[in-house]
Amino acid sequence: MSSTAYVPPKVWTWDAANGGQFASINRPIAGATHDKVLPRGKHGFQLYSLATPNGQKVSIMFEELLAAGHAAEYDAWLINISNGDQFGSGFVEVNPNSKIPALLDLTGPEPLRLFESGSMLVHLADKFGAFLPASGSARTEVMNWLFWQMGSAPFLGGGFGHFFAYAPEKFEYPINRYAMETKRQLDVLDRRLAEVPFIAGQDYSIADMAIWPWYGSMVLGRSYANSAEFLDVGIYKNLKRWADAIDARPAVKRGRIVNRNWGDEAEQVPERHGPEDFAGKAV
Repeated sequence: MSSTAYVPPKVWTWDAANGGQFASINRPIAGATHDKVLPRGKHGFQLYSLATPNGQKVSIMFEELLAAGHAAEYDAWLINISNGDQFGSGFVEVNPNSKIPALLDLTGPEPLRLFESGSMLVHLADKFGAFLPASGSARTEVMNWLFWQMGSAPFLGGGFGHFFAYAPEKFEYPINRYAMETKRQLDVLDRRLAEVPFIAGQDYSIADMAIWPWYGSMVLGRSYANSAEFLDVGIYKNLKRWADAIDARPAVKRGRIVNRNWGDEAEQVPERHGPEDFAGKAV
């Protein structure tokens, strides 16, 4: 690629060759590219996902619900986005945006589709009466932080993570722009966690489950090689305390490796259909 200044054309056209490492997972149009029926297991909830931060939110929620004694058994099926599974007709029927995760709730009189991880967390919390207050200011505070995460994470992942780790070339301006924004977000969380043990207050909630896979992983050094040092995450002491506490939860240890098919084999559970699938894993 040329290092000369880019001059935008009058009308933009898509060139997949310019998409970098993950060019194959995005395109400028919606809809299915091929026919593929989604598998279904024996449980009332069917999760179609991958263990990215957004995928981890929902599998962590399911594991936390099960650990708390709720009847939330689920099948988790791997969606390999590098192979284009998200563009199969069955997946697009559940999530027309072709992004993981996608969820079918088969426990009611009619199948219910859910897309967007935040929607899934709220649906499951309300269904089981867990990890989200039913009403009042406590519920509002959880929702504040849940939507904060939904709006903020694109700056961390699609912004900082993309230009720091995945873009075909390193450019100073976008890296500086998104590093600044990421550090501001880390500071927001660190200041909040100086006041309370969990993101929304005194109790562990879906806000923690939504935020931890993104920002907890960042301060634990699991996101984007060398990014923890680059962002000097050690200065966020309160955020690190919280990240460590969430990381130690058994349900989180299980949930974060569901639909994972890379890295250490002890941290891979590509499909999950019951607790037996965690046998021999690092949980």
